[in-house]
Amino acid sequence: MQRILVTGALGQIGTELVPALRDRYGSDRVVASDIRVPHAHGLSASDAFEHVDCTHIREIEHAVRRHEVGTIYHMAALLSAVAEDRPRVAWEVNMGGLYRVLEVARLHGCAVFLPSSIGAFGPGTPRVGTPQDTIQRPSTMYGVTKVSSELLCDYYHARFGLDTRGLRLPGLVSYVAPPGGGTTDWAVEIFHQALRHRNYTCFLRGDTRLDMMYMPDAIRAMMELMEAEPGKLVHRNAFNVAAMSFTPEDLAAEIRKHIPDFDIDYEVDPVRQAIADSWPESMDDAAARHEWGWKAEYDLPGMTADMLEKLGRRAGSAS
Repeated sequence: MQRILVTGALGQIGTELVPALRDRYGSDRVVASDIRVPHAHGLSASDAFEHVDCTHIREIEHAVRRHEVGTIYHMAALLSAVAEDRPRVAWEVNMGGLYRVLEVARLHGCAVFLPSSIGAFGPGTPRVGTPQDTIQRPSTMYGVTKVSSELLCDYYHARFGLDTRGLRLPGLVSYVAPPGGGTTDWAVEIFHQALRHRNYTCFLRGDTRLDMMYMPDAIRAMMELMEAEPGKLVHRNAFNVAAMSFTPEDLAAEIRKHIPDFDIDYEVDPVRQAIADSWPESMDDAAARHEWGWKAEYDLPGMTADMLEKLGRRAGSAS
C-alpha cells in the first residue's frame, strides 16, 4: 500500500498533521520529512523520518522512491513575515520547492496537497465575504508565492493530469506548535501570555479583523479534501475554507471570560500591520461546502476554551 510523505513536518502545520495522518491511516503509512532534526521536535526514533531539503530534487525523489509514496502533503515553506524579510529565499523555498515536488510527483504518479493562504489575496480583493474566484494581486512576497503556487498546481493538473488539491487557509491557532513567523502569530502568543503573565502586547491594532481557524479544523479539512471524490472537485487549487473572524479585542474579551484580570496593549509592527490590512476579514467558503462537504466545528468561544484548557494542562504537567 502506498505511503504519505509530509514535507516540512516539523513546522507549524506539519507538527499536528503528521500525528493526525498516522492516527487515520496507520503509523507505518506516513513518512515525515524536514531539514531539521526530529528528536528536538517530539518525534520518536521509531517514527519514519527522512531528511529532505525541498530545494534539492534528488532528496525528494529518494524519499518518494524509498517509501513508495503515493501522496505528498507539501508543507515546507517560509511564512508571511519571514518571507517579507527574506524575499529571495522565500521564492526559492516556496516556489522552487513546490516545482521540484510537482516534478517528482509527475514522474512517480503522486497526488499532491498544497496549503495556500488568505495571503494569496491583496488590497484589491473584496475583504468581506471574499469570493472563491476573485482578483488576486497580493502585495507581499509570501502572497506572490501563494498565488503562483495555486496557478502552478492548476497547470500540473491540466497539463499532466496530476491530482493536485489545496486550501486557502485562514490564520491558524494551535496549542502544539510555537509561532513560526506569521502575521497571525499574535493569536497564538496571546494565549501563552494570558496564562503566564495576564498581559499581552499585540503587534497588530486592536480592531484588525482577520479570518481565523483552529488547527484541528484545518487538519481535518486537509484530510477530507484529499479523500474527496475527484469528479466532484471543480476548483481543486485552492478552496476557501472559513471558521471564524475576529479582532485582537474580540479574542481578548473572550479570554477575559476565563481569566478576568487579563489585559492587552498594543505596539503595532508597521510591516505586519500592512500585511494584515491587505488580507480578507472573512472568506466565502461555499465552494468547499458544496463540492466536498466542508464545515468548521470550532467557533471563537469553543476555540478559546479548548486552547486555555490544553495550554493550562501542559503548563501544569511541565511544572
